[in-house]
Amino acid sequence: MGKSRLLAILVVLFIGNSITITSQGNKEITLEEIWSGAFRADRMNALNSMNGDFYSVLNFNRETRSTAVEKFSYATQQKVETIVDSKDLYDLSYFTSYSFNNDETKLLLGTDFKQVYRHSQKGTYYVYDVKTKELTLLGKEIQEPTFSPDSKKVAYAKENNLYVRNLEENREIKVTNDGKFNSIINGTTDWVYEEEFAFVKAFDWSADSNYVAFLRFDESEVAQFSMNVTGGELYPSMNTFKYPKAGEKNAKVTLNLFTVSDKSVKKIELSDYEYIPRIQWTKEPTVLSVTTLNRHQNDLNLYFYDAKTNAAKVILNEKDSAYVDVQDNLTFLDDNSFIWTSEKDGYNHIYHYDKTGTLKNQVTKGNWEVTNYYGFDTTSKKVFYQSVENGSINRGVYSVGIDGTGKKLLTPKTGQSNASFSKNMKYFINTHSSATQVPTYTLYDGEGKKIKTLKDNLELQVKMRSYKMSKKEFFTYKINGNDLNMWVIKPADFDPNKKYPLLMFQYSGPGSQQVSNRWNSSNDYWHQMLAQKGIVIACVDGRGTGLKGRDFKKVTQKELGKYEVEDQIAAAKFFSTEPYIDANKIGIWGWSYGGFMSTNCILKGNDVFSMAIAVAPVTSWRFYDTVYTERYMTTPQENASGYDENSPITHADKLKGKYLLVHGSGDDNVHVQNTMRMVNALVENNKQFDLFIYPDRAHGIYKGKNTRLHLFTKLTNFVLNNLKN
Repeated sequence: MGKSRLLAILVVLFIGNSITITSQGNKEITLEEIWSGAFRADRMNALNSMNGDFYSVLNFNRETRSTAVEKFSYATQQKVETIVDSKDLYDLSYFTSYSFNNDETKLLLGTDFKQVYRHSQKGTYYVYDVKTKELTLLGKEIQEPTFSPDSKKVAYAKENNLYVRNLEENREIKVTNDGKFNSIINGTTDWVYEEEFAFVKAFDWSADSNYVAFLRFDESEVAQFSMNVTGGELYPSMNTFKYPKAGEKNAKVTLNLFTVSDKSVKKIELSDYEYIPRIQWTKEPTVLSVTTLNRHQNDLNLYFYDAKTNAAKVILNEKDSAYVDVQDNLTFLDDNSFIWTSEKDGYNHIYHYDKTGTLKNQVTKGNWEVTNYYGFDTTSKKVFYQSVENGSINRGVYSVGIDGTGKKLLTPKTGQSNASFSKNMKYFINTHSSATQVPTYTLYDGEGKKIKTLKDNLELQVKMRSYKMSKKEFFTYKINGNDLNMWVIKPADFDPNKKYPLLMFQYSGPGSQQVSNRWNSSNDYWHQMLAQKGIVIACVDGRGTGLKGRDFKKVTQKELGKYEVEDQIAAAKFFSTEPYIDANKIGIWGWSYGGFMSTNCILKGNDVFSMAIAVAPVTSWRFYDTVYTERYMTTPQENASGYDENSPITHADKLKGKYLLVHGSGDDNVHVQNTMRMVNALVENNKQFDLFIYPDRAHGIYKGKNTRLHLFTKLTNFVLNNLKN
């Protein structure tokens, strides 16, 4: 039987407990199905690993309209007990978050959350005593409440100030008094730290519960950004917040120490720095680790500060000609030695240092990247991690001795695996999928022995049998001297003697990846739908993307949009030489950084691309924030040509093809200012284009009834009208 015939019928292969699709049925995907969640894979509830061999989950009971924290055994997967159920609580009908203290005798229960920025929120929190079943209100509209290690206190932020509540005395201590909106922030981060350094809680308890280290942000000199809010009232309003654009003033960030015993606060002095992206107490109760960066983010210091002596010492320093990534893998062992990840040898790997900062050994090594660090087992002396050792489009979970010996693959060799480990590292639940296999959730022990399949998404697998699904073909091709990862989706009834239009999809941002051997996202289903309508879809990860080493990723330094665009144009030219591609009908689309790219491509590659879609694009890096932009571009004052030569605004006169520009007016990340300035440039050059603004929608353009359906209906019509018809 020929290859094309094999791809025209449904063959389901059973490999152990996994089920793999290799071809398709006849039903076609609709946008309504995609955005109603018809193809959504069944997920496991988020697990919270507990002490011992147990974990907890938050469950919602539709009959009683209540929520409960339930405890399960890793070994048996059976429920052990219900720790708390809101139906038994007089003052709390439901809660949507919970966290334990160290010995799991108390919980913080959160409800009534209000969003602040993308990752931050304010809520009402209660303290629940497991033994006495007593529920006590902690506070309303507070942020990031955290138990002290001795469980006697809770620290939290409210109205830009830091507080500590003594639970035994039910007494609140106001640690700071100068908090003020859009001026001074204590204990939580400002907008740019939250977005680009990926953390909100800017305080940490010492191991002995006597100290709270916290950051203070003085953003009084940071420029304000204002967004019109259309809303539903007679008059629109204004959302104003501090947003430092590239080259402008950042908040002044200082590190402070609160001593519980005498209620004193003092500033911790550090040498020159611009950013403090991480603070974390070590195993020694008086020693705090502090990570600092210079403004270019290419000189990182790890300090150890001793609260007893008030002295700070640089333990580790990393420099890079481009930038040093901030990571969350710093782990202190019982002897206060620590585990650290770095790409200083050209690839991201795991290192073990003693408490003085002297390297003990490099734990992992090779021409591949560690993509996740899971933890260290103090009993077996093993490190658990995820990497791309079996190809940059795959992810596997591994264990290795801290001395670098005895490495073992614990999960399937191909596809993508992601592990959630028990606290004691004896068990993990692995989420695995590939381009042909739906997500499965499987329980393993720490040696990699499969214990039980927990969810197999068989219903989704069976459902997809009836659809005309095309194979996602992975391959590499040499473009501009580099072997680039690519995938292509051809129509299910593909005829090599016909000519097909091509739509390319990409993101292309630094360290990102779109060519990945994993199950379908919503975008993938949309691409399959377009393939059903006779369009070839392709994706190329060009230079600057991730998981192929430092040099491949950082080649774009100071020139965001130069080499990435060159690679997309060259890739489009490669596809145009394929006999089944109509070289006159090649389009490209992307979102955010991908929209920046698609816009540049239709301008600089106007002899190749006949159509482009840009959703929420950056159109000049001058409009984006300091931390992200300057990491890759330095400042506009230092690198004006890098900013302007790679800005689509500069090349607006080159537009020849069909161009659709979409943005949400409530985007606090990539401001609609980017689109409006692009519109002005196109108008000045008398270039016709299509524009659509979604009022008050943020960067993801989700909010509101049918918003995503409306958006993708518009995108679909634009693609079909300009590539297919």
